[in-house]
Amino acid sequence: MSQIAVDIVLLPEARIARLAVETNRKLTGSSCREIVLDETTCLPHISLAMGCIESEQVDAIGKMLGAVAKACPVGKLAITGVVTVLNTRNEPNSLFAVAKTEALQTLHEQIVETIEPHASHDVTAEMICGDEEVAPSTLAWIRDFRRKAAFAVFFPHITIGYGVVTEPMTFPMDFVAPQLALCHLGNHCTCRKVLASASTIDQ
Repeated sequence: MSQIAVDIVLLPEARIARLAVETNRKLTGSSCREIVLDETTCLPHISLAMGCIESEQVDAIGKMLGAVAKACPVGKLAITGVVTVLNTRNEPNSLFAVAKTEALQTLHEQIVETIEPHASHDVTAEMICGDEEVAPSTLAWIRDFRRKAAFAVFFPHITIGYGVVTEPMTFPMDFVAPQLALCHLGNHCTCRKVLASASTIDQ
């Protein structure tokens, strides 16, 4: 058996995915091409839980996602603004901050609890999708997700990329996230491939 690094995420509607891709293209900064979003192989997303699973578990976990999506409808979401944080190299990382509703928090916590018995956090570079050199920060994020990014410190967001957003935007932006997806993680905790998904609409 082989393990892969995965992210369970909400995938936003096409309008917001396109906005994230377009904003990513306009980032300014020396590292702005390290994350190049697109709508098929580097997906804009809201991370809910990260870990490492056996590749043979994908179908079973996909079925679990369907049950959680039905039990924990997330409803409408909103982007509240652009937030810029520093990465481990003290470079700007721009994000669309997403309002943390009660429904979104509940979904996040249920996903973490559901995946935990089936996942580890003992990640290695070989578990990451792609053949580029894996940044140490990628492995650290996966290893420390539950301790540093879950439950009380859960911060829902859509990563735009390394760099600074200079174009003005108007917030809030309401949107829906029609898919709950299990994705193979790439470098910089990007979502490179959807392995399984469940609809969050009309549950």
